[in-house]
Amino acid sequence: MTITEVKGFGRQKGHKEVYRGAEYIVEFVPKVKVDIVIADALTQRAVDTIIRTAKIGTIGDGKIFITSISDAIRIRTGETAI
Repeated sequence: MTITEVKGFGRQKGHKEVYRGAEYIVEFVPKVKVDIVIADALTQRAVDTIIRTAKIGTIGDGKIFITSISDAIRIRTGETAI
């Protein structure tokens, strides 16, 4: 699992801020990106847990993308993890 602080925007389109009397639009808002690699059998359980704990019911709740990992190789040893 890797958690990364990122910036981006979706439907919320950023927001306006005032700095030293000047108004400007912040197009990218702070977000958190979570990358998890798990066995196929655990996918639905992980999705249900993420939705249950992260959903607040407003725009900006986020999205879950599910992709297949064809291979993973440990650089130090060359070991294949999958």
